[in-house]
Amino acid sequence: MHQPSCRMNDAEYQLLARAAATCHMSIAGFLARAALNAAHDLGRTAEDIAGEREMLHELFALRRHLGQLGNNLNQVAKALNSGADAPQAEAVLAAVQRAARRVDAFTQHHLDNRRAR
Repeated sequence: MHQPSCRMNDAEYQLLARAAATCHMSIAGFLARAALNAAHDLGRTAEDIAGEREMLHELFALRRHLGQLGNNLNQVAKALNSGADAPQAEAVLAAVQRAARRVDAFTQHHLDNRRAR
């Protein structure tokens, strides 16, 4: 008999414990059943993992982009506060609007995918 182990944070453990209780199973039994189900359907498991990776990649790209936009907005505000012209202000605001639409589209896409499951 083999007894693999894994680590998880408190929130993950609590989620696992609630799921096991809902199924009237021990945590170990639920974990083993879920892992074996995933192993038996590797096509779906790989698809789920790829989807999570894609989502994380996009989230980090959005985070970097929003950070850059924040820096640009700070530069515009500094220029305007000092009485200088900020000819790039309109371009920066347009970029912020595009980023907001990108965040909205990303969020909607992932909400739609969750509902489809």
